[in-house]
Amino acid sequence: MELTFSGAPGAGRAVAIVTGVSRAQGIGAAVTRRLAASGVAVLATGWRSFDAISGNPAGSSDVDELLADVGADGGTVDWISADLANVSDIPGIFAAAEDRFGSVSILINNAAYSLRDGWQGLTAELMDAHYAVNQRGTALMTTEFARRWPGGTGGRVISLTSGQFKGPMLDEIAYIATKGAIDAMTITLSAELAPLGITVNAVGPGPNDTGWMTSDLEAVLLPQFPFGRIGQPDDAARLIAFLASDQADWITGQIIHSEGGFLRR
Repeated sequence: MELTFSGAPGAGRAVAIVTGVSRAQGIGAAVTRRLAASGVAVLATGWRSFDAISGNPAGSSDVDELLADVGADGGTVDWISADLANVSDIPGIFAAAEDRFGSVSILINNAAYSLRDGWQGLTAELMDAHYAVNQRGTALMTTEFARRWPGGTGGRVISLTSGQFKGPMLDEIAYIATKGAIDAMTITLSAELAPLGITVNAVGPGPNDTGWMTSDLEAVLLPQFPFGRIGQPDDAARLIAFLASDQADWITGQIIHSEGGFLRR
C-alpha cells in the first residue's frame, strides 16, 4: 500500500515537525527519512545539550549526514536547535516550520528526557527535568499544533511512549512516570481534537538499537525478542509514517506497541 499525505486544507504539501532528532541512528532520524521519502517536508528539532549530559552525545555530523542523505534522495528537510524544557521555544518551532514550508499537518513528539535514577537516586530536580520535556513539552507542542490547525481533516499527532504499563522498568522512575502521562493525554486529547480533524495516537517502540545499547545489553535482550533480532529505528518509523498518512484517518486515541513481541521478564 502506498501511503499518501494530503497536508493541511489548502496547503500544497504535507509538512511535519519531528522533535528529538540528533543521532543519525535514532528513531527521530528514521521517521524524518520515512516522511521525507514520501514527499513530506520535515522540520526536525534537537537539543545537543541533553545529548551531552545523557552520555549519548551526537555531533553536528549526525545532523549533517541526515540532511545530506534526505536531500540526495530528493526529500525536503531542515533542522533547528530547540529546548522543549523552555516553553518559549515551542511557538518558535512552529513559526520556523511555517516560514520554511507552510502550515504544519503532522506533529511527531519524539523528544525525550531520560536519565537513570532508581528510588534511591530520585530527586525533585530529576523529576522536574523529566516532566518539563516528556510531559509538559509533549502537551504544549500538541496544543500549539491544535491552535494553529486551520480546521478540516488531515491533522496528525503521534507521540512516542514506552513500555511503562507492560512491566517494571527498573531505575527509570522519573522517566516512566512522565512517559505514562503521554498515554493518558493521548486518550483524552484524541477526543478533544477529533472535532478539529486531528487524530492523536502514541507509539511504543520497545527496546530499540538507536546507538545507546552496549553489546552486553544486546546479548541480554536478544533472547527476549521472539523474531531473533533487536528492534531497529525503522520498525517504529514505518508505523509512525502510517499513522501520519491519509490511510490512518480513522485511527485515533490508540497506544500501539511496535516491539516485535518483546517478552518482559
